[in-house]
Amino acid sequence: MNIPGNFVIRVYAIIVNENQEVLISDEFQLGIKMTKFPGGGLEFGEGTIDGLKRELREECNSQELINIKHFYTTDFFQKAHFYNNKQLISIYYQAELAKPVRFPISNNPFNFTVNKNGNQSFRWVKIKNLNADEITFPIDKFVAGKLKLHFL
Repeated sequence: MNIPGNFVIRVYAIIVNENQEVLISDEFQLGIKMTKFPGGGLEFGEGTIDGLKRELREECNSQELINIKHFYTTDFFQKAHFYNNKQLISIYYQAELAKPVRFPISNNPFNFTVNKNGNQSFRWVKIKNLNADEITFPIDKFVAGKLKLHFL
């Protein structure tokens, strides 16, 4: 049962490399293609940074994050996209990938052969070329704008 006032909490990584590129995740989930920052849902009983680390280990072949620091938390009302009557709280952390990088990074969006739920690929995008229209969710679009202001 969905009760008004419930919250969905999501945690995301803003990973910027030495070339002023940010890591983007292209995914096929719930029957749709989506482009977003790496991360996902916080599970009951875990802290936000622990949840972020778990998400990156799950999505990125046991990849570890280092130098994690808060970047932004949703400070306005955002309805959760996939849940009725729930408010979305998204927390973004700037972080670095520990060496060695354990997952493939592509040059092409949606670099998988079939649209199967769970398929995912990663790519670097120059921050100056980051286009909010190519990002799927409203809160990620907002954060992309903040990221451009922060780094450019």
